[in-house]
Amino acid sequence: MSNGSSIPQCLLLPLTDTRVLQLWHFWLFRGISLAALLGNSLIITSTACDQHLHTPSYFFLLNLSLLHLGCISTTVPKSKANSLWDSRDISYTACAAPIFFLHFFLVAEFYFLTIMSYDRYVAICKPLHYGSLLGSRACVHMAAAAWGAGFLTALLHTANTFSLPLCRGNAVEQFFCEIPQFLKLSRSHSYLREVGLFVIAVCVTFGCFVFIVGSYVQIFRAVLRIPSEQRCHKAFSTCLPHLAMLSLFVSTSAFAYLKPPTISSPPLDLVVSVLYSVVPPAVNPLICSLRNQEL
Repeated sequence: MSNGSSIPQCLLLPLTDTRVLQLWHFWLFRGISLAALLGNSLIITSTACDQHLHTPSYFFLLNLSLLHLGCISTTVPKSKANSLWDSRDISYTACAAPIFFLHFFLVAEFYFLTIMSYDRYVAICKPLHYGSLLGSRACVHMAAAAWGAGFLTALLHTANTFSLPLCRGNAVEQFFCEIPQFLKLSRSHSYLREVGLFVIAVCVTFGCFVFIVGSYVQIFRAVLRIPSEQRCHKAFSTCLPHLAMLSLFVSTSAFAYLKPPTISSPPLDLVVSVLYSVVPPAVNPLICSLRNQEL
């Protein structure tokens, strides 16, 4: 079956069939998206304009906020429009852009979370070497590598996903276009290439995860050796927001992309997708502002 000509339209998952609840969903997502846009824009503006915030930590936070803006701008608008106009359809070719950009932002976000764990490790465990290990050139190189890796990964996965023949209808069991949902619509023997790419991605992700865990093991060991209770509390307060964001993002996104098909269901997929694509952009500014008085 040919992709483009046989399936000109895809049907996204409606969150509800009740008109009143559809409008409630529209206003709920509108409020969440506005809060995320405002909060992350304030972080970006404050970090860019305030000379005191021109540090590696805030530089990486600025990049993370840019990714969060992109992520929520990719998933939420179409869902709001569908709820407002009581619609489900989206053209097959129009699904390519959300899939590419969402994958791009999510992969780059994970790499930046990894870099931020390294930043915390150097700041707490090797404070005397912080300036040399995380100079401006090193920070720019790491940021460019994260953005570039996200772009390349998203390009490969998107191109491979849209080369697969679809044979199981056009109903996408998600409120936005997502790679796992498209794989469900293709022939089981056709997405072996995508599985291969996922295996490589899982290996890289696992390596980053091991690095993050190792970094935080060293951080907590160093923090517990700090004699001053006030300094110990300050060190924990700078790490816990990043660790909370990391735990939420990694657990939900890993479950969304790696869960076996036997436990997949539309309500479960919906909750998990909201947790990894909508909640982090909305709560990140709140967590950062609570723990960083400079913001």
